[in-house]
Amino acid sequence: MPGIGLIAREDSKDAADAQREAALWLTSRGRSVELLERTSTLTADLDLIVAFGGDGTLLGAAHSIAAAGLDIPVLGVNLGRLGFLTEVGRADMLAALGTFLDGKSRTELRLMIHGRVIRGNRAIADRLALNDIVVTRGKLSRMIEVDVAVDGLAVTHMKADGVIVATATGSTAYNLSAGGPIVMPTVDALVLTPIAPHALSHRPVVLPATATVSLTPEIEPQSDIVATFDGQFGVELEDGDVVTVARAARALRLVRVSARSHFDMLREKLHWG
Repeated sequence: MPGIGLIAREDSKDAADAQREAALWLTSRGRSVELLERTSTLTADLDLIVAFGGDGTLLGAAHSIAAAGLDIPVLGVNLGRLGFLTEVGRADMLAALGTFLDGKSRTELRLMIHGRVIRGNRAIADRLALNDIVVTRGKLSRMIEVDVAVDGLAVTHMKADGVIVATATGSTAYNLSAGGPIVMPTVDALVLTPIAPHALSHRPVVLPATATVSLTPEIEPQSDIVATFDGQFGVELEDGDVVTVARAARALRLVRVSARSHFDMLREKLHWG
């Protein structure tokens, strides 16, 4: 019987305690368990990965699964604050695992994106993301200028603090704080959102998920501009670099165990009336 992988936020005692409790509970029910780290090499003999922490822990697990070319579903246990992706709380953890073992859970397919940083004729970064890929100013940089193209067609030359390319899943992350729209996770779309644009006419744009977005920043000497992938990995950019974002070959399977709708989650997390 395939095992269950458990990955906990490394700097959290609560996450480690939850991981230990889940491991004991699963082994008592005859399931093999693997305790994973962020750098663990994943294998195909896992039929579930449980991420203990916040959304960041789940994002790291999602990248590891996609990078390994595997199709392992993920269940998130929320031990952080907001937790848009990690819907299960600590108090409901064992019940959620029982729902999965009983075959009563469901999975949602979530679009992932493939980002590359092209320098000259080679890719110096090649990474997958579940939420977003962002080109933004660093600590010392002022407003940046970015040429934006979609499917090879020029869109605009943008002056802003940065540009976000988000999935529907990531629409409630950085995109939301930058004034971008909330997109239902079942919508097959990308969102292109400027961060604090100089021109108020620069507004977020919803694109088909089949689109390829190219971001080419103008980088002056001593500028500090970076490309970040799900806030988990960053690359300092040089003049002439091009950041491309396109649909990844594989989607993430996110495990859901409750009957709550996406609107239920939005009301809870965003404190809607």
